[in-house]
Parts: sequence; structure tokens; C-alpha cells
Amino acid sequence: MLDLGRLRALHAVSVHGSVAAAAVALGYTPSAVSQQITKLERETRTTLLERRGRGVALTEEARHLAATAQELLAIVERAETTLEERRGQPTGRLTIGAFATAARGLLPEVLAELSRRHPGLDARMTEVDPHLSIDLVARGMIDVAVAHDWDIAPLPAPEGVEQAVIGDDLCDLLVPEGHPLAAHASVRREELAGQRWICQPPGTVCHDWLVRTLRAAGCEPDLAHRAEEYHTQLALVAAGLGIALIPRLGRGTLPAGVVAVGLDPVPKRRLYALWRAGAARRPAITETVGVLRGRWAGG
Repeated sequence: MLDLGRLRALHAVSVHGSVAAAAVALGYTPSAVSQQITKLERETRTTLLERRGRGVALTEEARHLAATAQELLAIVERAETTLEERRGQPTGRLTIGAFATAARGLLPEVLAELSRRHPGLDARMTEVDPHLSIDLVARGMIDVAVAHDWDIAPLPAPEGVEQAVIGDDLCDLLVPEGHPLAAHASVRREELAGQRWICQPPGTVCHDWLVRTLRAAGCEPDLAHRAEEYHTQLALVAAGLGIALIPRLGRGTLPAGVVAVGLDPVPKRRLYALWRAGAARRPAITETVGVLRGRWAGG
């Protein structure tokens, strides 16, 4: 009889691509995941992981076994959902994946409220890229994802994944104090020609939105500085090194030397909660989605 926990470890390595990433997703240490895989290799008398440079790769046999493991885990999830539904109370472990600013600006209060209202629910959060999180939901690695999209890049929800709108996160143009735009109540996108920008790296939704929006307005953006974290972007703006467009969620109080200016029309990104259709009846899912929407509406 194959051990389900060991199959779960192999499936996590298959999904996340490395033992270290699988360990983060499962809440284990890399050593514990490696031990689970080693025991599974002994059980199956099969080599499952091969060394590739500084990492590992799944063997052909391991890929087939991981696919079967995904089917078994889906069956277990359905059984757990049925039991929880019959109890009528959110219980068990629930994993939530959230992008960085939601993890900072929304999830702490949501997790605290879930803990107060449902002591039998073990809700856990992991920070993850919004587009990666959708695939993790579809593969059964997380239960709920908090993701976002922009008007130029609608959120792709694959078959078998349901979603609900949480709310809209508005963005402000942030400029250094003393900058010519700082005296304006609002500016139009066409007025941004010739500005030096601070933004996220290429390949991110925020970067692509900024570039495509400015080009549509007839401005070729000068991307002077690129930083993943919004707080780093704020520090660069405060130092007078450029301007930035930053959402309000998780931004916190603006540092000295930074002024928020409205942009007309106001840019915004839409936040969603996503979960597997097969788990939609689970009370923990419906309660978590409800708390997310309630906390956002309550502001």
C-alpha cells in the first residue's frame, strides 16, 4: 500500500519543480520532503528523482506516479469535503495563496477573523505570484487563491476553477515632492510623456500594463528603475529618481517626500478569490471567500 503522504510529497515536487519549493508549499523542511521521496522510492523499488546540475528532475516513472497521485489526492479532497459539509462547520487545514500586497494588506485581518470565528479551521497562507496561484489551485496544491488582473490582462480561470470578485484596488500616481506634477489634483495619461518611471520588472502584469497603457496614450515610457517590491519603488520616488504608479492595497502611509496625484481615468486592478469547483461545497471555502469579500467591503 503506497503512503498518501509520500505521494503528496512527490506530487508537490512535480508541481513546484524542486524539493525546496515543494517544502515551502507543504510547510515542511526540504529534508523532510527528501526523506518522504526516499521512502517512496524504497516502497516502489523505483528511482523517482535524478540529479540535474544543482537540482533534481523527476524520472519518467515518477511523472506517471505523480499524475496518479494527483487523482488520488482529488478523491481524498472530495471525501474530506463531504465530511466537512455534513458537519456544517469549517474545519481542517485550508491553504490560501496570495500575491504580495494582498498578503500584507488584506490577509492578516482575514486570517485573524477566520481563527476567531472557527477554532477548528487551520487556515494557512503562502505568498505566491497571482498567475502561478491559479495553476496551484487547479492542481490541488492550494485551496484558495487571491489573485488580480488589469484591464489589459484578464485573469485566466481554467476549467474546474471557480472565482468570485473581491473588489477593485485603485492606483495613484506617486511623484517626488517638488515635482511639476505634484501640484496637480489629477493628470491625464497623455501628460506623462518624457517622465522617468520606476516600475516592476518585465514579465509582471504591472510592468506590462504600464508600458501598454502609456504607449496607447502616445508616450514611450522611460523605465529608469525596476524593483519588485512597491516599498522599494516608494523609496526611489522619495529620493527624486522618478515617478511610479502604485496600487493602494498594502501600500501603507506614504513616506516623506512623496505626493499622490490622481490619474484620469483612475487605473485599477480587480481582486478575485479562486477555488476548485470540486471543493465549492466545503464550508471552509465559502466562509473564507465571504470573509475576504466582507473585509474588503469594510475597508
